[in-house]
Amino acid sequence: MAKRAASVGDYRALAQARLPHFLFEYLDGGSYDEVTLRRNVEDLQNVVLRQRVLRDVSKIDLSTEMFGRTWAMPVGLAPVGLSGMYARRGETQAAKAAAAANVPLTLSTVSVCTIEEVAQATDAPFWFQLYVVRDRGFMRELIARAREAKCEALLFTVDLPTPGSRYRDVRSGLTGSSGLAARLRRLGQVISRPGWLWDVGLRGRPHSMGNLAKVVAPGSGLNDFGTWIARNFDPSMNWRDLDWIRSEWPGPLVLKGILDPDDARRAVASGADGIVVSNHGGRQLDGVLSSARALPAIAEAVDQRIPILVDGGIRSGLDVVRMLALGANFVLMGRAWMYAMAAEGGAGVSHVLRLIESEMRVAMALTGCTSIAEISSEIVADEAARI
Repeated sequence: MAKRAASVGDYRALAQARLPHFLFEYLDGGSYDEVTLRRNVEDLQNVVLRQRVLRDVSKIDLSTEMFGRTWAMPVGLAPVGLSGMYARRGETQAAKAAAAANVPLTLSTVSVCTIEEVAQATDAPFWFQLYVVRDRGFMRELIARAREAKCEALLFTVDLPTPGSRYRDVRSGLTGSSGLAARLRRLGQVISRPGWLWDVGLRGRPHSMGNLAKVVAPGSGLNDFGTWIARNFDPSMNWRDLDWIRSEWPGPLVLKGILDPDDARRAVASGADGIVVSNHGGRQLDGVLSSARALPAIAEAVDQRIPILVDGGIRSGLDVVRMLALGANFVLMGRAWMYAMAAEGGAGVSHVLRLIESEMRVAMALTGCTSIAEISSEIVADEAARI
């Protein structure tokens, strides 16, 4: 067994050592020159907090209400495509870990495990992330499946009308090449990781975009993943699509991928039940604002009318507290839980959630906060406002 990780950074190193190269690069990489990917982490780490002393912090409560349910802490597992390729039936392992910790999992449209398989793995509620494809009849069916599985919130991703340019995926051989030579290249990377090959490559089958099986050609492999998305995701989606989705979905509807205050205001006016401040983990338009830098202006524009969730760059419980102080109500982690799952499966996800909780408690105690409601811009030092 690998040496126990003490941080998300440790899990990243363990994931890199265990995964075939093309899978690690898909998880770890961003678009173009990855400027925004780096900013997500660096800008958040540069948020300066006020340390307060001689306050009774003997009792700290992390519980948080979101969409009609009380969660153990204001943290959820963000949707990550193909996460079932990182551990055997990975989405089901993540769902069980999230349920045990009483935090929400958001299942990706392009997951390996289907909505139904995840629902059968746990009785706990989970959320579903929706991409819009050209086939509206299939989308109607997919939303109905999420309803039947009792998903409690629908996160509609709005920042992917077309995939970003991801150089790492081309260099690693995941995309941009086909034929025997490309397959042999990926096979060589797989063989070099026998642990992953046995646990996931052989015992974790079938390897497919489970939710999309009806519309993806039989036998399509991972190398077809990017090509299929580019051809089938709908670049014509617009604000009017919200009315159509709302007609099909009765529960909380959250727009994921808001980075501009004007779009945040439009989301409120359009009847969204929440937004996720996000730049898709630095995987779409490079050079845009980090989530941490975009968040305060969006929080001001929304003015507490709907909940604000955020993702991008979260690597610790301290980062969660920083995001809450900048104006978020809830924080979604993507790479953080995926590194842990790639390294140790569901046990890794459970451990990283315990780390996040512990780190949040320390950060709250040292900033004088005993509840989530007490975390506000008051704990942000003045100079941090200029990040």
